[in-house]
Amino acid sequence: MRSRNPVFSRRGFSRDNGYAGFNTAPQAGGPAVATQANPYAQPTGNPYAQNPYAQNPYAQQGQQYGAPPQAPAVPGRMTMDDVVMRTASTLGLLVVTAALSWALLPVDEANLGRSYGIAIGAALIGMVLALVQSFKRKASPALILTYAAFEGVFLGVISNAIDTHVANGAAMQAVIGTMAVFAGVLVAYKAGWIRVNRRFYGFVMAAALGFVLLMAVNLLFAVFGGGDGLGFRSGALGVVFGVIGIILGACFLALDFKQVEDGIAYGAPREEAWLAAFGLTLTLVWIYLEFLRLISILNSSD
Repeated sequence: MRSRNPVFSRRGFSRDNGYAGFNTAPQAGGPAVATQANPYAQPTGNPYAQNPYAQNPYAQQGQQYGAPPQAPAVPGRMTMDDVVMRTASTLGLLVVTAALSWALLPVDEANLGRSYGIAIGAALIGMVLALVQSFKRKASPALILTYAAFEGVFLGVISNAIDTHVANGAAMQAVIGTMAVFAGVLVAYKAGWIRVNRRFYGFVMAAALGFVLLMAVNLLFAVFGGGDGLGFRSGALGVVFGVIGIILGACFLALDFKQVEDGIAYGAPREEAWLAAFGLTLTLVWIYLEFLRLISILNSSD
């Protein structure tokens, strides 16, 4: 299991603790060998390549002329439609619970403490559920959807509070910013402007680890020393680290896209689409929160 998210570690499509096909190309015919770094390769070869490809007399011919290998549509195998539908379901539930918590948990002076308490409780439950899913060997749709529901409660209350008390329209601005980052990274990835390889993976993971540790230290200083701790989440430094957080989220989106692409190319089982949806949801929540924090800092400094 490889961690690819700046908040929680999660299982990737690799089954051999390797990278998810970085610097490799899936083979359309014959058993997989170790040098191919096929994340679905087993000791006896790739079980997903045996039936559809072995019966395809043109598979090797296509490879010979450099045609891009493409897994045929096979029942039980993950497709892009599966990933889109699972991600839409997860994000849709998150948005619904966020809207309900926004409407039902007021953030006025009389109810702010109670609403914050519910939001923090929902965030902690969501974190536990995400960690449980990260360490499970198989995707659990119920667990993933429950995580999305509790995460939505947290986001709804926090977004409402910032939108009401700090910057009117901050939530919508954060949503637009998150969508823009998603679209931009997707276009850059499909155009080949972002090359996801081992070096990229190592750099992103090292930067994310340093970022999370630094924020954790800042939080500890804030809890025991009061204020904003070391000042990494307010003022000019807060803006800088907010931008860094958004850039890291964009990098993790690229890793997510690579993960999905490799899973489809190697013929991953359909249930793996839930893991793709889970990972994309985690990353989008990260980017949204960083945008929300950045907007809050910019408006507080006015």
